[in-house]
Amino acid sequence: MGRRGPLIALATAQFVMVLDQSVMNVSISTLVDDFDTTVSAIQAVITLYCLVMAMFMLTGAKIGDIIGRRRAFVTGLVVYACGSALTAAAPTLAVLAVGWSVLEGAGAALVLPALVALVADNFTGRERAAAYAVIGGVAGAGIAVGPILGGWATTELTWRVIFVGEVVLVAFVLLMSRLLTEPARDRPAPRLDLVGTVLSACGIGTIVLGALQSSTWGWIRPKDAPVEPFGLSPTLFVVALGGALLWGFAAWQRRREHGAGDPLLHLDLLKSPPLRAGLIGLLSQNLILMGVFFVMPLYLQLVLGMNALDTGVRMLPVSIMMFVAAAVGSRLSSRFSVRAIVRTGLVLTGGAILALMATVRPDLAGAAFAISMGALGTGMGLMVSQLGNLVQSSVGSSGRAEAGGLQYTGQQLGSSLGIALIGAIVLAGLTGAFMSKVEQNDRVSAQVAQQVGVAAGTGVDFVSTDRIEAAARNAGLDEATTDALVDDYGEAQILSLKAGLVATALLVLGSLAFTRDLPRTVGASGPQSPAAEDAARPA
Repeated sequence: MGRRGPLIALATAQFVMVLDQSVMNVSISTLVDDFDTTVSAIQAVITLYCLVMAMFMLTGAKIGDIIGRRRAFVTGLVVYACGSALTAAAPTLAVLAVGWSVLEGAGAALVLPALVALVADNFTGRERAAAYAVIGGVAGAGIAVGPILGGWATTELTWRVIFVGEVVLVAFVLLMSRLLTEPARDRPAPRLDLVGTVLSACGIGTIVLGALQSSTWGWIRPKDAPVEPFGLSPTLFVVALGGALLWGFAAWQRRREHGAGDPLLHLDLLKSPPLRAGLIGLLSQNLILMGVFFVMPLYLQLVLGMNALDTGVRMLPVSIMMFVAAAVGSRLSSRFSVRAIVRTGLVLTGGAILALMATVRPDLAGAAFAISMGALGTGMGLMVSQLGNLVQSSVGSSGRAEAGGLQYTGQQLGSSLGIALIGAIVLAGLTGAFMSKVEQNDRVSAQVAQQVGVAAGTGVDFVSTDRIEAAARNAGLDEATTDALVDDYGEAQILSLKAGLVATALLVLGSLAFTRDLPRTVGASGPQSPAAEDAARPA
């Protein structure tokens, strides 16, 4: 099988990891019904999956250095397969969270950093560059296939079959993994920094927890909060605690670097401006993409009433164009700088999100919606084509595992924050808009408006208008009042979704400010020669 065998194994593993993140977004409403839960609960499970990966990606990279990258790759795949099997059979939401969020997330935290390093170990020169391009293209394909595959499986069969298929694919990769090689160790294996592991995981986890709970606790004024320090919401205090833990992690790593211990992360890697810009770009890209991928299924399914398959079809333009633009973008690198391509992608993405705001309405603007989603995918694809390769080419060979850990930490942190932040904004906007409209509606009596205000005081969940109508009728409200509440809720849905898109567009604008350190010379993306790689090697 020659050099194709290792590439097939690594590319298939990358496909499975990416597929799992995009395939279930179109099945949110089905999961809500199957587990008799809420959108917020499913949002938490999806966020937890990304969060577990973000929390332990640096640790997974270091474990690969300790036990060997191939062994870490195989071990992670076994853990991931166990999580997929448990998810496929999950009888409750709690079991779903353990299988999907915890086990699969932990397995992926071992697989992904090792995967990036194994590409470099098994390929050299032009073959290595081509292999990274294939891995990036497969990641785009996974994003492209995910929504339509998830929609088809959920509508025609069951979402559970997706995870059964993942077990089969992982078994195939395990058989192919014997073809992977890694260089002999030329120095003693490092030891795992347990204190650094705890500090980094808790810091990242605390920040995302605060963002996720902001829709329940409130950002400044407390709502349904367990505690109210100084009469304020605990959200900002929790986020600040996470920041303090990460500061402590950085201080501890410096101590380990200057002492006799092995740090979890060599902080000198972050002195490279292109590497920092690439990592920020990856975080922003995933934050924006996952934010949009959380908002759009809510619109298509709970506002327009589409099933999972129709939702996947409507979201397909963004996925297809992302794959195409990623492939085209890698070729554009010979004519344009990384900075120019990434900035073009961000501008296209921002324009597409603004265009999507105009299409979010009670009836679907089919052509305009498809064009906007396609433009979004094009912008995202241009970014994808540059940032991963930039991060890996900005470090030497011995720093690739740590760079891979940083790369995927940034991506998963962006994904979890995107879902948490945009989800919180949408749900908070829904509550505020619904209560405001009810209070101003002449068709709703003051008594009913007061009752709605009390019921919505802890937040309104994002559900279909049919459920609002049923709840109003069960409460004994007359037909005119029921119709008024349904109309108000439907308008509040649209306004809250647009608020989420506005926030995402602002994130795009903010991301542009961090592109100045991207390479501005055509073909410049970091150290390419062995001498340059040695110079970039962490101490």
